[in-house]
Amino acid sequence: MTKTFTHDDLIRYVYNETTKEENHEIKEAIACDAVLMEQLSELQKLKEQMDGSMKSPSEKTINNILEYSKAFNLHPVKD
Repeated sequence: MTKTFTHDDLIRYVYNETTKEENHEIKEAIACDAVLMEQLSELQKLKEQMDGSMKSPSEKTINNILEYSKAFNLHPVKD
């Protein structure tokens, strides 16, 4: 019997959150299902894009936060 996989299963696979047994089942399914392989490929590309996205705020954002804080004297900030 062929097991079907949900989008969530593939996401878990991409993020290494599946068990060894699930990994094996997904790999077997991918080998036989071109649509599933394409979905997995798209998810992997998306993960790479998200991993490469901005990980820290811009200098402008930091300055805006500091200016906001100064305006309300929430936390003293030395210039």
